[in-house]
Amino acid sequence: MVLTGAVMAILIAVALLVPLPSAVQLRDWSASMGSWLPLAFLAAHIVVTVLPFPRTAFTLAAGLLFGPVLGVTLAVAASTASAVVALVLVRAADWQLSRFVRHQAVETLDTRLRDRGWVAVMSLRLIPAVPFSVLNYAVGASAVRVLPYTLATVAGLLPGTAAVVILGDALTGHVSPLLFLVSLCTGVAGIALLGYEIRHHRRHGSAPVTDNDDAAEPALRG
Repeated sequence: MVLTGAVMAILIAVALLVPLPSAVQLRDWSASMGSWLPLAFLAAHIVVTVLPFPRTAFTLAAGLLFGPVLGVTLAVAASTASAVVALVLVRAADWQLSRFVRHQAVETLDTRLRDRGWVAVMSLRLIPAVPFSVLNYAVGASAVRVLPYTLATVAGLLPGTAAVVILGDALTGHVSPLLFLVSLCTGVAGIALLGYEIRHHRRHGSAPVTDNDDAAEPALRG
């Protein structure tokens, strides 16, 4: 208890006494580091966000350090790569929902996800409150195909990621009043699309599953 209090006191003292660089100084520092910094940022973003680490910190940093254009490009590319890596790792470990839960309803749901899982993925990506890494792991345990998953991830992440990157850029003084509107619109669009897909699934829930050849198709195939 005493040690924790001492550490907190030291951190507060450092924050108060040590001068921290401003947002503009950080942007200037980033520009002076050359082309290796964006590549290092991309690699760190991919590796760290495979784990359950909030990617918002990286997204804000992308806007702060690199501006809106390069920042959005790096953030979307890194997030997509991280999402694909997480999915591949889950499937390489053979953590499939159909293996753990033997039930006709689960098999039917898995078949639907293999056929139309990209809609659910894109919808959930559009909703800011859905945890990034948790969704990666959950989809990895389903039968969603890799290529539709990747494309849906890019489409779902782009609007919200762009808004957060622009927010990071705004810390340097470029404030945009559209930030909150973009975030609100993407969240509403995601919820609406997800609701449509749920209704579509219920409407066609009694339809027969695909034939055995399709069911035997490897889930990891793009």
